[in-house]
Amino acid sequence: MTAKIITFGISKGGCSKSTTSGITAWLLSEKKRVLCIDMDGQGNLTSFLTGEYDICNVFEEKTILEAIREANAKPYILKISENLHLIPSNDYLATLSRVMYKEKIGLNALTKALQPVMNDYDYIIIDTPPNLGEQTVLSLSTYSPAGSYAVVMFDGSMFCYYAIQKFLDIVAVARDQKNDKLEVAGILFAIIDSRAKENDAMVELIDEEYEGQRFNSIIRRKAATRRLPINGFLDNKELGSALEYYIPFVKELEERVK
Repeated sequence: MTAKIITFGISKGGCSKSTTSGITAWLLSEKKRVLCIDMDGQGNLTSFLTGEYDICNVFEEKTILEAIREANAKPYILKISENLHLIPSNDYLATLSRVMYKEKIGLNALTKALQPVMNDYDYIIIDTPPNLGEQTVLSLSTYSPAGSYAVVMFDGSMFCYYAIQKFLDIVAVARDQKNDKLEVAGILFAIIDSRAKENDAMVELIDEEYEGQRFNSIIRRKAATRRLPINGFLDNKELGSALEYYIPFVKELEERVK
């Protein structure tokens, strides 16, 4: 067993990358072994899965930054459940660029760090920041012989629409230079407001511009999903409602990365 890598990204904030990464990992972990990697210094995925918000203190020197510097992820893996594990992040990940320069760390650094654990999981889910800097490039450059995939997040706005091609350009660079297994799994419409009249037009635009790349599943706004970071996954009476739109997406994602 070698893990398939799935990276969620787009260079715009507020597109549900962390929420979608976390829920996807949780749903996959019902039957598979999953490792989440938080590559965003904001640490939203870390807080989402652990319930800890003082991430600078709680996870000091216990993060993906240390895993990259030591080229070994194993000591920094945190058990969330039997099948779901996490390598946390915190604000100090903002120093990654300087660390890479000073310590001459290359773009294959995350691949090296994950090598000792690559055969321990079915999936590795990576959450990225809303930019195209080192954290995103490292994530997309992470190689697995089982396959590496990018999910492009899209919130239905014109700002995000214009970010799609920029993200795809970075995917192409990562594929050409470091990760020939990298493919685009698809473009996911997320946090879509059902009342917004422009949604249908944006669907048509994406289908025309990026034919065959849009996921059929669409993640629509739900209050229960927004409360998930507060209520958590366990003993949550709203869980079924919170996950309603994510369940078909994860099934579709599994089919696309087979």
